[in-house]
Amino acid sequence: MDTSATAICNLLYRYAEAIDEGRLKDAAALFLHARIEAGAAGPLDADGLLALWRKILVIHPCGTPRTRHLVTNPILDIDEATGTAQVRSCFTVMQATDDFPLQIIASGRYHDRFARIGGQWCFVERDYRQLDFIGDLSQHLRMPLKQTQRL
Repeated sequence: MDTSATAICNLLYRYAEAIDEGRLKDAAALFLHARIEAGAAGPLDADGLLALWRKILVIHPCGTPRTRHLVTNPILDIDEATGTAQVRSCFTVMQATDDFPLQIIASGRYHDRFARIGGQWCFVERDYRQLDFIGDLSQHLRMPLKQTQRL
């Protein structure tokens, strides 16, 4: 039996898995009920987020971004009575390609809010603006990070 904590953490991990497998549409679908803060692009919905990913992410011939997103240290504040939760977690993105040795390319924090909708936990808010460390993103983004922040 899933607890609320397990269900919420699984959403964090399903997001990372879908992105790493190049299933951008599936990853965006996790944010169907969400408002996404992505920097200068302003608040986005799931469709806007998918369009942004398709515009900026490099998808390699294998159909994936050749990344591994690790989501760690989730701190969950769950209110069972109201069916809401706030979660802070850390992420580390590693990447390797045929010409790019395995390395950490980014690290930061996610600030998420969840709500129980139709009996299921769902993302209702994500803040992508907590990027703490930036490595070589040349094989991950189609444009320099400064340009993506203005999108």
